[in-house]
Amino acid sequence: MPEQLTMSLEGETVVITGGSGVLGTSMAEALFQAGAQVAIIGRKAEKAEAKAAEIDPQQKRCLGFGADVLNKNQLEAVRETIAENLGACTILINGAGGNHPKASTSKERFEDGDLEKKDVQSFFDLEENAVNELFQLNFTGTLLPTQVFGQDLIKNKGSIINISSMNADRPLTKIPAYSGAKAAVSNLTQWLAVHFAPVGVRANAISPGFFLTDQNRSLLLNEDGTYTERANKIINQTPEARFGEPEDLTGTLLWLCSKKASGFVNGVIIPVDGGFSAYSGV
Repeated sequence: MPEQLTMSLEGETVVITGGSGVLGTSMAEALFQAGAQVAIIGRKAEKAEAKAAEIDPQQKRCLGFGADVLNKNQLEAVRETIAENLGACTILINGAGGNHPKASTSKERFEDGDLEKKDVQSFFDLEENAVNELFQLNFTGTLLPTQVFGQDLIKNKGSIINISSMNADRPLTKIPAYSGAKAAVSNLTQWLAVHFAPVGVRANAISPGFFLTDQNRSLLLNEDGTYTERANKIINQTPEARFGEPEDLTGTLLWLCSKKASGFVNGVIIPVDGGFSAYSGV
């Protein structure tokens, strides 16, 4: 880790949902390097355990656990195991989320004749179950872990860090349900900040721009590694003219985790998007 980003989080126990993904793993490694005890929660225990072992081969301060963020009983059980092995949660990072192909349109804009085209998935073809699953994963999958681990946060005057998206404020074409779900996450973040302020628990969110992950790689890169048409649109609208790297989130993450650095920061959604949300296109 670059020296300027070094920040001590010794004594903190950080729980990361969705921690076995590309961005979650990078966050877990940065927190581990900063001295925190880190619990990675993923839907598949084997994957979460493997990621934790890569970060901490000694398996003393970083451990992986399997739990569905939509299953409160599983979360309660994992909470007890984490407390026994790493200590009670003092920082919760709600990183679980994702999109659903059946909740997205295949075209950016609706055109005459699209209703009759079998190869077009229009707004009218969005599947109700897919939209519901997407909202549950992103919104309820943030709310339930907060209910479970929030009890520890109250005792420790801890911190909640949600992972929203810059398209919560500027909805992207094709993904109306995902944009709406992330808008709900941002709104919930502000609600939590107000609700828990009297007991010393802060709630903030990081709003990433475009990062290459396992979920979107096939949409942004061709087989030969060149950018797709959509990827080129994104780059042209990003003043930094590149996709984000997982490490680009580290500074903001560590700052929000540190009570000394950001103890008076509460209820904010911080974009880390290379200037995408600031650019009007002209």
